[in-house]
Amino acid sequence: MRNNKSTTHIFLAVLLIIFIVVCHTGTSLFADEAAGKKEVKEQTNPYANAEITIKIIPSANNTFGYDILLYKRPLVHQPNIPGLPGNDGFTTRERAQTVAEFVVKKIRNNEMPPTVTIEDLNTMGVLK
Repeated sequence: MRNNKSTTHIFLAVLLIIFIVVCHTGTSLFADEAAGKKEVKEQTNPYANAEITIKIIPSANNTFGYDILLYKRPLVHQPNIPGLPGNDGFTTRERAQTVAEFVVKKIRNNEMPPTVTIEDLNTMGVLK
């Protein structure tokens, strides 16, 4: 009978050691995972200091659109007014420039894709 008690105590001690090891390992795994998530939050904005240029382009019916270039490569090609049906662009180069600058601000703030709403266009005063 005494032998069974010793075996039971040894068995329980081994289980306790395994439990402690597993719990400790699991905690460090979660800590590593949390640290990995923290690194993602600390990534820098790839567009903050990027070379971004605006090119005003001709569009349908003597109107204007814009291209936005990132390191001299096309990023946005917008020949018409965003959010509106049809192929016509803006009535003036200045209006196209205003919206393009708005889009560049969104890109620099890492707002991708850099959407433009009808409300944005109205706020900028670029619609007829």
